[in-house]
Amino acid sequence: MNATASKDVGRESRGLADLYTRTAPAATRLAFLITGNTELAQDVAQDAFVRVAGRFHHLRVPDAFDAYLRRTVVNLCRSHFRHERIEREYVEREGTRVGAAAADPPDLGSRDELRRALHRLPVRQRTAIVLRYYEDLSEHQVADAMRCSVPAARSLVSRGMETLRTLIRSEES
Repeated sequence: MNATASKDVGRESRGLADLYTRTAPAATRLAFLITGNTELAQDVAQDAFVRVAGRFHHLRVPDAFDAYLRRTVVNLCRSHFRHERIEREYVEREGTRVGAAAADPPDLGSRDELRRALHRLPVRQRTAIVLRYYEDLSEHQVADAMRCSVPAARSLVSRGMETLRTLIRSEES
């Protein structure tokens, strides 16, 4: 490798490190809100970054890196839950019982109560709510990130919010 090529690799590495430093926290937060698991969220965010950065030169709109990363995080979370469901169904089909789910932690206030209720929602509803209200995306952006129609995204948000209200009311009783 000649000196010019070495400088180009070093410059590209710094640019990639800066891009990761800028985008990783938001991607990790998004993954955490969808999965509810810190370690899994970090893994998903890192995997999403590697996938999108690896195709950076092939992106149609390189300036939309954040949108590509967000979509990849959502897709990886969905894939995780799909694989988890398949594993669970296999275990149940084989008659083996998985240990009982841990009890909810004690009530620590409305924020934790909301987080617990959020994680009781179906994955698609939870994802739609996180994208719409936490990421503050428009309905069109939510639909794009979830690869569904705008009315479907709107419906997922609406049904998810109604379910959240019901869950929180039942916990208060």
